Amino acid sequence: MSTPGLPRLGGRAADEEEGYISPVKRVAGWLRPAWVEVDLAAVTANVAHICDLVAPSAVCAVVKADGYGHGAVPVARAAIAGGALRLGVALAEEGHELRQAGVDVPVIVLSEPAPEAMRLVVEDNLTPTIYTERGLAALLDAVAAQDLRAGLPVHLKVDTGMHRVGASPAQVLELAGAVAANPLLSLEGLYTHLAVADDPANPYTQEQLASFDGVIAALDVRGIRPPLLHAANSAGALVHAASRYQMVRPGIAIYGLAPASSMKGHPAVRPFMPALSFKAEVSYAKEVAAGEGLSYGLRYRLAVSSVIATVPVGYADGAPRRLSEVGGDVLIGGRRRRIAGSVTMDQILVDCGPGAAVKAGEEVVLIGRQGDEEVTAWEWADRLGTIAYEVTCALSPRLPRIYT
Repeated sequence: MSTPGLPRLGGRAADEEEGYISPVKRVAGWLRPAWVEVDLAAVTANVAHICDLVAPSAVCAVVKADGYGHGAVPVARAAIAGGALRLGVALAEEGHELRQAGVDVPVIVLSEPAPEAMRLVVEDNLTPTIYTERGLAALLDAVAAQDLRAGLPVHLKVDTGMHRVGASPAQVLELAGAVAANPLLSLEGLYTHLAVADDPANPYTQEQLASFDGVIAALDVRGIRPPLLHAANSAGALVHAASRYQMVRPGIAIYGLAPASSMKGHPAVRPFMPALSFKAEVSYAKEVAAGEGLSYGLRYRLAVSSVIATVPVGYADGAPRRLSEVGGDVLIGGRRRRIAGSVTMDQILVDCGPGAAVKAGEEVVLIGRQGDEEVTAWEWADRLGTIAYEVTCALSPRLPRIYT
């Protein structure tokens, strides 16, 4: 792992002899040995795989929520390098971050911005989603205040059955007519969102697509045909060819993770490379006698004397407190080691076993690969009864991101 151009702050002499320098010792201000590594080449390769799979449909890479915890700006650039022609965000503020960083490809705001956010949308040349008359009125007010030479691209969202946001099929026809008739706007896209695409056998996806096709046909009758029709999230893009239309909107897949635990072995998913690793170093190691209890509540008791390692990460960093209750492991020395006792706010304890040769300064992998072993975000999710999306999004900003 290398991070070109970053200053090394030094390290233990033994580290240098072994060729290992903690990444956080390379950058001033990163003093706690805990970090997230993001492999941007993996993101680029994942996007390229999706582009090949869905061609000739275009790819809009979704980088909302700080790139699902990976870092929106570096991920955006890596996704563009892989062939993404557009980016998707949830908030105008997220689009503004990309623009401030010099990212100039089209950026779609995938939820209708609040009225007070419309001015930022127009100033940053973002592409808003509209699904209410109130939202359209606010957008027109913001556009009128600017001296635009061409109509601002707009995408309309239709609710075909997920019932989260989106205009009804009847309402979207009226909105489309209003946008198409206004020279300040350009009706660039029409889209919907699939509720159960990650369950490939569920017929509801086909029902949603049929409803969407009905809206397209009704617009055709009115002489309105947006050039970009899109419905596919990651699961849709990978396994529902009929949902690809002119563009797909992969999110979790660009980060190398399956859209659902049940899809991990799907042929379209197997080429993906997870981009994120969560790592730390042992901060303290000691022998603890048999019969002793560990961490808050003392619920984890040692049957035999064992080496216990302290690792300086906790639930404030995104390691859930319940992880110790459901059999969570970390990797030290290429082996799985059990999290011992309650995860605390800033630290965890790890039972390394009797006589284990574990010492302060050794690398700990909480998510990622070490030697032949791997702990994945989906492993955490399956143990915790959640999804991998939540695992990566929950990794705290106080963990520095190191890009490789």
